[in-house]
Amino acid sequence: MLFGTLSVHGRRTERPPRGASAPARLRERDGDHVANDDYDVIVVGAGNAALVAALSAHEAGARVLVLEAAPKEERGGNSRFAGAIFRIAHDGPESLRPLLDPEFAHWVDQVEVGPYPAEEYYADAQATSGGRADPQLLDLLISRSYETVEWMRDRGVRWELTVGKLVDPDKIDPDETYVLPAGGALRVVDEGVGLMTNLFEAVERAGIEVWYESPADDLLTQGNTVTGVRVRGIDRDIDLHGTVVLAAGGFEANPEMRERYLGSGWDLVKVRGTRFNTGTMLQKALDAGAQPEGHWGGCHASPLDADAPKVGDLSLTDKMSRYSYPYSLLVNIEGQRFVDEGEDEVWLTYAKTGGAIRRQPQALAAQIFDQKTVHLLEPRYETGTPVEADTLAELAGKLGIPVHALEQTVEEFNAATKDGGFDPFSKDGLRAEPQGQPVKSNWAVPLDQPPYVAYRVTCGITFTYGGVRIDEQARVIDTAGRPMHGLYATGELTGGFFYHNYPAGAGLTRGAVVGRIAGDQAAAHAKK
Repeated sequence: MLFGTLSVHGRRTERPPRGASAPARLRERDGDHVANDDYDVIVVGAGNAALVAALSAHEAGARVLVLEAAPKEERGGNSRFAGAIFRIAHDGPESLRPLLDPEFAHWVDQVEVGPYPAEEYYADAQATSGGRADPQLLDLLISRSYETVEWMRDRGVRWELTVGKLVDPDKIDPDETYVLPAGGALRVVDEGVGLMTNLFEAVERAGIEVWYESPADDLLTQGNTVTGVRVRGIDRDIDLHGTVVLAAGGFEANPEMRERYLGSGWDLVKVRGTRFNTGTMLQKALDAGAQPEGHWGGCHASPLDADAPKVGDLSLTDKMSRYSYPYSLLVNIEGQRFVDEGEDEVWLTYAKTGGAIRRQPQALAAQIFDQKTVHLLEPRYETGTPVEADTLAELAGKLGIPVHALEQTVEEFNAATKDGGFDPFSKDGLRAEPQGQPVKSNWAVPLDQPPYVAYRVTCGITFTYGGVRIDEQARVIDTAGRPMHGLYATGELTGGFFYHNYPAGAGLTRGAVVGRIAGDQAAAHAKK
């Protein structure tokens, strides 16, 4: 049933204007009791997954409310900070062309990108997760990835190819072919900021109500059935009734939960995204009987500039990320290498490399380039301050690394390199196996052409992998293996998709694919 008024102390009052903050509304109400309201579908969160769910529910005929914990100026969750790559299955350039905004479609004819069939997508996702990802959920994500991007395009999201994401095209030899990774070829114009601008415009056109500064604080339950949510106001709570879609993210912005689930030292890492993903509704769902699922000790953690802010800054979004490390030697403050920088394309390794940096002394490291590779740095490095030197000894001094240790590491690495064709745009098989160091599987060229350029990096956490268990209808499953009536979930709050590592762009795609299903299913449940 649809309602257009609020009930406060038993009398009826007109609904406040859309878009106002809930605390402002609560201050305007009289009395000390909880106000009540009813919706068909209540979406908790306001990132990519949440707004796709809200649009889907609205189009299915539901009256929808979106609850955003952040004030309007900070809205958009982690999605607003994202580089906004969407990993989708596709058949190559001509299947990507219809998805692209006309302004950027010409890049299809200027780059090389191969097809990315569902089988390869599945293999990449399972390889990065050590074979642990839920097969049914993974199949769902992959099989509906392309059609979901089409759906988002038709609602105003603008797409382009990822030209310039990894390497500045202006610095590439014009005789070289710019090759895009097939699985990471598509992103939103203006990245996460553009994604959330487009989605909020669609929500506003649809007339969907959004409450800002309205953190959901609990679920309203009757046995195994969820009947709504409780919102924490400034001086009182408000109970809202309706079918619930949880899309409020993981617990990456909560240092206590990071320490509890991820382990010692994770309370000190930097947060790449929103400060509002504190895991509150994830915990409340578990308290209500939802079944935990996935890798609760794992997270997406990538190399971040050591001088990045403690928590995501919307003026920088993801511009402090440091992803050109496959062309570098990555050393800790003791001058030792600790990872295979060239294990695979960066989009299949970056989400675990931050964790490797966190395990180093002081959670610090340095990416070192020479003049053979420094031109390959992606544009985001322009936000950092490089450390430059004509000798390794001078560089070590500036970085605070023992001189002899760094010189020995580089000398042993250089001696293990082999002649061969260096190809920065594909896995070139140029391998080095220095004794006492990790191998470097690709892009292993000697570090011997000064001046040397280094960037100090640390660990930045993006999102956590543990969450609630859902089925293919996005229903939350309880600890007895039963669907919880009236409760759906999508996005980073769900588990079972990623373990140990992560293929870039699959997270936003997961949120949109499952969000679309969750919204539609929640609307159908509300109609019953």
